[in-house]
Amino acid sequence: MTFRTAPAEAINATVLIADDEPSMRLLVRATIESDQYQVLEASDGDEAWAMITKYRPSVVLLDVQMPGRTGLEVLAMVRAEPSLAATRVIMLTAKALKGDVEVGMTAGADLYLTKPFSPLDLLTRVDEALGRWRSALPAGSLVMPAA
Repeated sequence: MTFRTAPAEAINATVLIADDEPSMRLLVRATIESDQYQVLEASDGDEAWAMITKYRPSVVLLDVQMPGRTGLEVLAMVRAEPSLAATRVIMLTAKALKGDVEVGMTAGADLYLTKPFSPLDLLTRVDEALGRWRSALPAGSLVMPAA
């Protein structure tokens, strides 16, 4: 099933999924990959950082808990690198406590989305991170926009 609510124009953006769970990467890829988005995958934080520096994705979806560097460590590295200033980072994680969200947003995440998530909500947030359009958050959404 493909969810697509965005306008039809092509963006040709690259999205990196960094998650140590193959099934999660598969779900996210199936949700996002289209004519508009090329999807890359990393299975740990070290691989994610190597792919970020090589491919310069427009959006990075980071799990917090991964082998090697954590998602928060990768986020800090992205935010510390001036050449990656335009990279949008969405934390996509099971870490859902208020303190977890605050840590992620304070570290520089553009959005914080918790698992389990709605595939349509994820696609909307990726589109939003790229400035495609703004939509109201669904009632009860655990997405936290950057302040």
